[in-house]
Amino acid sequence: MKVLRISLYVLPMRARMPFRYGIAELTSLPHVFVRADIESNGKRQTGVAADGLPPKWFTKHPQTTFRDDLADMLRVIRQAAHFAQQVEAESVYGWWREVAALQTRWAEERHGYPPLLSGFGVSLVERAVIDAFCRMKQLTFGQALRTNEFGIRLGDLYDELKGLQPAELLPEQPLTEAAVRHTVGLTDPLGEDDIPDAERVTDGLPQSLESCIARYGLSYFKIKLCGDGERDLARLAQIAALFARIGLESFAFTLDGNEQYAAIEPFRMFWEQLSRRQELAAFMKRLLFVEQPVRRDAALQAAAGEALRDWRGRPPVIIDESGGTLGDLTTALALGYAGASHKNCKGIIKGIAGACLLARRNNLEAGTRFVLSGEDLGNVGPVALLQDLTVMANLGIRHVERNGHHYFAGLSMFPPDIKAQTLEHHGDLYRLHEAGFPTLDIREGRIRLSSLLAAPFGVAALPPFGQLSPVRSPDDLLQDNIIITGGTQ
Repeated sequence: MKVLRISLYVLPMRARMPFRYGIAELTSLPHVFVRADIESNGKRQTGVAADGLPPKWFTKHPQTTFRDDLADMLRVIRQAAHFAQQVEAESVYGWWREVAALQTRWAEERHGYPPLLSGFGVSLVERAVIDAFCRMKQLTFGQALRTNEFGIRLGDLYDELKGLQPAELLPEQPLTEAAVRHTVGLTDPLGEDDIPDAERVTDGLPQSLESCIARYGLSYFKIKLCGDGERDLARLAQIAALFARIGLESFAFTLDGNEQYAAIEPFRMFWEQLSRRQELAAFMKRLLFVEQPVRRDAALQAAAGEALRDWRGRPPVIIDESGGTLGDLTTALALGYAGASHKNCKGIIKGIAGACLLARRNNLEAGTRFVLSGEDLGNVGPVALLQDLTVMANLGIRHVERNGHHYFAGLSMFPPDIKAQTLEHHGDLYRLHEAGFPTLDIREGRIRLSSLLAAPFGVAALPPFGQLSPVRSPDDLLQDNIIITGGTQ
């Protein structure tokens, strides 16, 4: 198998309301599409992948501008595309392994890029190649995964998985539906009265947490922490009071630490404060796990492990941003973390291998339950969201962080042909909103996935690339209204 050509396209997207996370406030971002043309045994096939380019997630340097960050993101994507076209291999796995190794060496030796950023470029071309491969073989992603048509050698990636196949460790069948875990951002309005008149959105979609619960029937939530103990305690108390007021009794939630803590100890101090708040005792019993409270440069240090081991009765804590390389998961488990997240932007085969490792550990270690969560805040269709959900379903992740439909007005920004195509092929996942654009069809807090699972890799039909703008330089990606708090614009 070889990759003949990689092409990049972009569509600008503007959020329907600002979203603040960490040091960034997002109001718009470029959404990049990757087209891969591959050849195998004389046959040619096209595949697609896509993703948003968010400010200050792959790197969190307040001193850089978003223009700087976009240039870096485009550089790692283009370099991965270059390596993708240099490698020929007997399998998708063999191709991915060599491309990832070349990208890692280039990123470390030439630029000092962190694994999370350099790996993003690999993940985009990997997804497009997987899509093309599944189309060529006329297999769904789930079929190719369980028969190991990708040629994945788990033992190469984790010694304890030698001799095992993905089908031996993953669910026998993918899930046909998933619960939406709704993110409550740091400044998101909780009730209708919390929305200033100047910021009220009138596109027919719910805006406050209260209205989202009423409209979508939500029961899973992800609550972001800012790192200021008093503010976070007050915010949690407000959310608990809202749930009590509207009579929401059956729910569960996670806490996202957002890398707001320099070490485990200050997060433990916050947790002990939280545990003493009697008015939150019943609410906190619904907590599932805590995601990445400690900065990525400290989370996998020996000191973090010592602090975790000394902390009896700690909540389950998983890594997210610290999962940039294959070795990070085993390091995290050895230090005392309870698991990790899957995101397509961190890699498909890498995510599959991590899911298999956690399944193996759960099978072997009685009384221990390792967590594999599904996270990806702003993911939207018509490609990225569908491929992401396809992987989540095949890994058996039952509730997934989804908020792209909340911060963006469905697929309203896409050309008419793409909207119509998505509704035609994925009418279980999307519905036509009264305002005339496709939006996620969330019922009783759940989304249906059958059309995704029947497609090659989540997406039934390739998008009309001619309706998207080619990417020639970082300036093609740059938009206004990206605010980096504490740094330059």
